[in-house]
Amino acid sequence: MTLLCRIGEYWASLPLAAINSAQPRDKVRAMTSVEAATGPFDDANYRAGVVELLGLLRFGELSAVTELNNDAMRSPDLSTRVKIYTMAAAEWEHFVELRDRLVALGEDPYAVMESFSETFARFHRKTEPSDWLEGLIKAYVGDGLAADFYREIAAFLDEDTRKLVVSTMSQTGNSEFVVAQVREAIAQDPRIAGRLALWGRRLMGEALSQAQMVVAERDELTSLVVGSVDRPGGFDLASIGRMFTRITEAHAERMSRLGLDA
Repeated sequence: MTLLCRIGEYWASLPLAAINSAQPRDKVRAMTSVEAATGPFDDANYRAGVVELLGLLRFGELSAVTELNNDAMRSPDLSTRVKIYTMAAAEWEHFVELRDRLVALGEDPYAVMESFSETFARFHRKTEPSDWLEGLIKAYVGDGLAADFYREIAAFLDEDTRKLVVSTMSQTGNSEFVVAQVREAIAQDPRIAGRLALWGRRLMGEALSQAQMVVAERDELTSLVVGSVDRPGGFDLASIGRMFTRITEAHAERMSRLGLDA
């Protein structure tokens, strides 16, 4: 068995408890009570919403690492496998950055993210890819949808948190090979285009459904997104509609790049 295969199997099977025991590369100093309670963080609801958001983002990054390593194990050749591992490595870096931020806020980063376990399990149960190409499209489309959604929310965050969220959602550039892979596969067998287009629509629907459920289930996240009596701002009903329109349009553009109808 190759070293890359062993690495892939290791990451795919790694339990959360094992990751919990991992030590930060650099020692992160937690904020003092004075530091944590200045600026926007003196608003308890805002602070709770940001912590929830960072926990959600962090579990998403861990989930992405797991899914990408599963995709790597199904890849048709070594070159493609290495590119997918590179994507997974970038997601892991984001995972570490989010951990450090939660530690700096005086939070247990694993306790915060643990509450989102079922959210991601529910999504993955409903979007299990049936083959290599569906796995690639799930990674590409899912990452894009998440990035669009979190960037929209980032507009209402404090500067430091906004920069972290935008950085976490930044494209690594490595996903561009997904477009080439899918287009090449369609060129070789145009009959698969319809099936893959339907798959893309399913991913879009499930992602939006899960996002709505998460916000609805979490009062702190709801307050962060739509504001509150004490902290006006965020999205109103009209702007929420426009946000989802923008996300849908961006999804259609990504599907078009893949050579598929949205």
